[in-house]
Amino acid sequence: MSATDSVRSTVYLDPELHQALRLKSAQSRRSMSEIVNDALRQALREDQEDLAAVRSRAKERSMDYESFLAKLKADGAL
Repeated sequence: MSATDSVRSTVYLDPELHQALRLKSAQSRRSMSEIVNDALRQALREDQEDLAAVRSRAKERSMDYESFLAKLKADGAL
């Protein structure tokens, strides 16, 4: 994506995060925008994977916590 395709946005960062981002940008010779965009893409990809995992398990029988602990004990895991 080129700078002309970008959308300008204002975000407020904790001072420590901003400093870390500036240092990472200088060390990696990448812009702060590139680093933030990559981090957001990764976070959204992980969310998508989590949602897919939840959907794939939607038909599984649910088990309450006490039953789960009893199963672990019966299986020798506790």
